[in-house]
Amino acid sequence: MSIYILRRLMGITGVLVVISMLVFAITQIMPGDVANVLAGQFADDATIAAIEERLGLKDPFYVQYFNWAVSALQGDFGESMVMEQPVSPMIAEAFGRSLVLAFFAFILVVIFGIGIGVWSAVRRDKPTDHALSMFSYLGISVPEFFWGIVCVLLFARLLGWLPSGGAGNLSEDGLLGWSAHLVLPVLTLTFTLVAHVSRLTRSSMIEALDSQYVLNARAKGLPERHIVRGHALRNALLPSITVLAIDVGWLLGNIVVVEAVFSYPGLGRLLLFAIERHDLPLIQAGILVIALVYCLANLAADLLYAFLNPKIRYGQL
Repeated sequence: MSIYILRRLMGITGVLVVISMLVFAITQIMPGDVANVLAGQFADDATIAAIEERLGLKDPFYVQYFNWAVSALQGDFGESMVMEQPVSPMIAEAFGRSLVLAFFAFILVVIFGIGIGVWSAVRRDKPTDHALSMFSYLGISVPEFFWGIVCVLLFARLLGWLPSGGAGNLSEDGLLGWSAHLVLPVLTLTFTLVAHVSRLTRSSMIEALDSQYVLNARAKGLPERHIVRGHALRNALLPSITVLAIDVGWLLGNIVVVEAVFSYPGLGRLLLFAIERHDLPLIQAGILVIALVYCLANLAADLLYAFLNPKIRYGQL
């Protein structure tokens, strides 16, 4: 297992290098346009040349990439071209806020997504299963920003129970005030992913319940609860783990829509700000962080495979 983990970590390093090169190549696509955007519509040639000199846009690609990569390995992603602040603290602060949303949403998705899927599979073709299936189809078919708008109109505007946006301050607002700002974004993120995970879990669980080893367990007179938890669920969870690993990256990579709806100052909203204003250092650092989360989430999923299914082995144990 240690050999496999080492190989995967080396592979993750290679993936990040390739992604960093692809992302950094943005600076090589019509560099003059980038300088024009930063300088403004009415900037003179001297101002544009000064910006290109400051950013090193006229240096060869490999020189620019090498200088940036050396700094990035030291935790220095440069300075924001728009806000003129170090990128690393900005990314760290925004990532921390997004991580809070992603963490609570992921916990709810695991609990309710798997729970609803198992419940539907055990009670398939019954009214409860049909009702949960309608709920799942509704969650999958409607985009998350729509549910965000519905939550704002219902719980913030009409009922006035929760704030419509922003991020609370734990030291100033207290635990309840800080948590109140998280409820609506977390619910919006959770609803779509719960529907997706529950449908996949239901399909996998039905397949496991119809398998031969479950029929043998029932023939031996084992309790149905023990069969569901100890036999069917362990194998049925394998496809769900893959989806959950992808959802971790999705929560941080595609959270931009939810953060925009609720004006939540997280990584997604920061990336949207950077893209709109061509802030290249912010874009590069943000995408690398999201890519790293994807890679580590998939590594964790592969390790969970071996834990849940003893037949799966990686490398030499």
